[in-house]
Amino acid sequence: MTESAIHLVAGARPNFMKIAPLYHALSRESWCRVAIVHTGQHYDADMSDNFFRDLRLPQPDFHLNVGSGSHAEQTAGVMLGYGPLCESHRPTWTIVVGDVNSTIACALTAAKLGIPVAHLEAGLRSRDRTMPEEINRVATDAIADLLWTPSADADQNLLAEGVPPARIHRVGNIMIDAYEMLRDRIESEATREHFSLPPQGYGVVTLHRPSNVDDKATLSSLVAQLAAVAQRVPLVFPLHPRTRRRLEEFDLMAALSAAPQLHLVAPMSYVPFMGLVREARFAVTDSGGLQEETTYLGIPCLTLRQNTERPITVLSGTNRLIPPAQLREAVETVLSGAWPEGHGPDLWDGHTAGRVVESLRSQIERHRAETLAGNAPTRR
Repeated sequence: MTESAIHLVAGARPNFMKIAPLYHALSRESWCRVAIVHTGQHYDADMSDNFFRDLRLPQPDFHLNVGSGSHAEQTAGVMLGYGPLCESHRPTWTIVVGDVNSTIACALTAAKLGIPVAHLEAGLRSRDRTMPEEINRVATDAIADLLWTPSADADQNLLAEGVPPARIHRVGNIMIDAYEMLRDRIESEATREHFSLPPQGYGVVTLHRPSNVDDKATLSSLVAQLAAVAQRVPLVFPLHPRTRRRLEEFDLMAALSAAPQLHLVAPMSYVPFMGLVREARFAVTDSGGLQEETTYLGIPCLTLRQNTERPITVLSGTNRLIPPAQLREAVETVLSGAWPEGHGPDLWDGHTAGRVVESLRSQIERHRAETLAGNAPTRR
């Protein structure tokens, strides 16, 4: 089999965790040559570089250096950077992951150049078109040639949108592969000991979504809720740069810092953060990934959102959508032991990367066989 060139696109911090297991799996294969394309959508030495080191990823083969900006600026910047890269180093396939601006930008660029696109974590839907990520998810899935889904509900979403079944391959959750790949290091972490906290004796908080942090009234309410919860149980709150900026802009940092038992810390890289999460009593979040990881670990997750693109974590797992005004009540439910128990969804087993590799290899072999037979495949 002739060697195929694969572009593996990472645009933001969660992407690094998703590409890492797949990068390592593809690197072991003789039929392909994988290159990491880092768009630079998120670039902060304390966050991006640490993630690469923790996940044993090499420096990116290509760096587009897009940086921050509006959604339009980021999307356009990635397209302007990725187009010439595809012209000079044309891949056999472009693999995009997740739902960030880099995902749709690289998918659009590759599709318009006739390069097949595969989307890892396809089919997730929140039904909320006010979320930029939802637009990215829907648009990417509409143009991708191969859709790798994490769960049965994602399959059904794609089928309902008219995606041909042959393009849908359920492979499981790649985030679980990242956890299992680093389980030994994660379990050897003593992150909670840095805060003198006992196992199962604290909560972890992550907040960064515009709907929670960009409005002063909403963020003020959340600060009050978190301060009240911290009187009941210690909280560790790694502050996302966006959240820190808003807390300072709205003059809320002092109130949060003064809350007893509330530890405000810098963003953590993956291994120490998951070392903290795995021993927590519960998590409070608006993140997508943490909903999945807590479901896998059986940890109560209080998601401060009106909807989730990962409903499987609510149906099968330990995640629940909690209005901010009910946060204290929900924490009391957790502490009383009355929180619902869940179970891990099918194929969330740490072997997703292997299934992705087999799916991609099969697809490439089929396309080549059709081409040799004089029946060149179309992109649809």
